[in-house]
Formats: sequence, C-alpha cells, structure tokens
Amino acid sequence: MILRADIASGSFCLPDCDQAPKRGPGTRPFESAREALAAGFRPCRHCSPLLTGIADPPWLVPLMSEVEADPGRRWHDHDLEMLGLDPDRVRRWFVANHGLTFHAYTRLRRLGAALRQIQLGEGVGQAVLASGFESESGFREAFAQVFGNPPSAVDRESSIWINRVATPLGSMIVGVHDGGLCLLEFAERRMLDTQLKRLSRHMGRVFLPGEHPLMETVRAELDAYFDGSLRAFTVPVQAPGTVFQESVWNALRGIPYGETRSYARVAETIGQPEAVRAVGRANGDNRIAIVIPCHRVVGSGGEPVGYGGGIWRKEYLLAMEQAQAFHLS
Repeated sequence: MILRADIASGSFCLPDCDQAPKRGPGTRPFESAREALAAGFRPCRHCSPLLTGIADPPWLVPLMSEVEADPGRRWHDHDLEMLGLDPDRVRRWFVANHGLTFHAYTRLRRLGAALRQIQLGEGVGQAVLASGFESESGFREAFAQVFGNPPSAVDRESSIWINRVATPLGSMIVGVHDGGLCLLEFAERRMLDTQLKRLSRHMGRVFLPGEHPLMETVRAELDAYFDGSLRAFTVPVQAPGTVFQESVWNALRGIPYGETRSYARVAETIGQPEAVRAVGRANGDNRIAIVIPCHRVVGSGGEPVGYGGGIWRKEYLLAMEQAQAFHLS
C-alpha cells in the first residue's frame, strides 16, 4: 500500500482517503508510515493512516487522538498506564503493525516535525523545542538513533537530501545537494549502507530525509530515460572518490547509449591497461547507477556480468538501450 503525502499541508493519507492529494509535483509517495514520519509528515486526521482497519483494538483510536492533540508530547510507560493501557500490549501492537514501538513512533513523529520546520527555514533551536525536545543535544541524539549519524549541522550546505524514486526496475534511493546528484542506488542493494557511509565520509555531510528541487530533475530524466526519449542525462553529478575511481567513472560516462565496453577496454581508455581488476572494483563501487552507466561494462565475451543491482536489471537496461538505439537509428 502506497501512502501519499501533501507537501503543502504536511500530512500523509491512505490512498483511498477523500483528503488524499492528487499525484503531482506537490505530493510524495511513501511505502510506510515510518518513512512518511521520518520525512516530517504527520498522519491525516481524516483517514488515520496509523490505524490498520483490521481488528483495531478499541484503545487505539483514543490513544492516537491523544497523540495528535499534542504531537510534541514526550510519552512514557506511566502515561499509558494513566490511560488504563498496558505498555507491553501497546508496544506489541505497534511492532506487529508498523515495525516500531509506540515510543519509537512518537519520537519519530516529533523528530520529523522538527526536521520539517528546519527545512522550511525555522531556526534549529526554536524548531527543536517546539517539537517536544528539551534541548538541541536531545534532538541530535534522537537523530543519530534514527539516521545513524549526528546532524553536525542541519542546513543546506552540510546536508545530502535523500528520498525514494520509483522506476520500472523498483525503488531507488536518490541523494542530492545543491551541487548535484551524488547517490542513486537500488533500495535493496546490499552495499547501500556501505555506500551511504562512504559518501558521508567523502563529502563531510549528513543525510536528511526530504525534498530538494534537483530531485524533480532526477525523476523527470529517469522517466524520460525509461520511456526511451532520453539518451544522455543532463542532471549535474558529484561523484567523489579516489583519483582512480573518478577516472573510471568519467570513462563510464563516455560510453555511448546503446553500446557496451569490456573491463579491459575501460582500463585502456584511462591509460592503465593492466588495471582490469581494479576497473571492475571501481565499477562496482559506483554509487550513481544508470546516470553513471556501469551497466554498460560487460565481460570480455560480451556477457553481462557483475552488477550490484542484479544481473537481471543489467540485462534489462542493456536490452532496452540497444532496442531503442536501433529503433531511432
């Protein structure tokens, strides 16, 4: 089930909600309430997307009403007991239905609200306190627990904005900042966590969930690429790495649409014909799939080997490009 969020109102809805926004640039899709909350959106009061609708316990609606009446409230087990609720029972229901505890939900709800205010230009201190955090240090600690690294600064200059984008080959994680696209990976790729850590280390930036104007360019160009109307991406790219890695990635961008190159040919292109295996490693370390077309590098016999997104995706991309190139030639 895909939830839909309205950027203007800051809320997210069930797909059949009367208040659900129409698809367009002012909306964002989410695969779970957890993702929507982390991006700073609040549950719609009309359709209550946190309720499953399937044997919801009678205590759930009153509890969620209490939460929405004061989103910045810090909840403890004692608060649940005062409402006549068993904290363990509440925890088990939230874990079973939403993959996180009730306390994690309310913490994420407050964290998302603070992030949204900061993204809209609110001062960090004011946004943090308005969202129920007692101090900036408490906010930073909560941020680290959810996103894996502390927000040394939560401004545009030191952030990489991340989100999901849908493609015919599955969801991809996109990361951008004002300087360009720096991450585009299939969401289930095993190396994704490693790539995120490497990128953060290379660029000295923290990751924040949210929208950025450049994401619309990425989405539009990916749509055009998959429908066959775009052969060369124009979105600006920032792909920091070692000198060798960057030379390989630049060579990949020079492989024409609809064509392939062997690893040995790429090694020759960068002037290091003996570095075939190193080229293979750099190819696998590419963190901007499709736009930096590592899928166009094949084995010596032309076989589609070695692709982090899965060989089936590589075969699809190559077949699509070659068919389209033949059709337009």
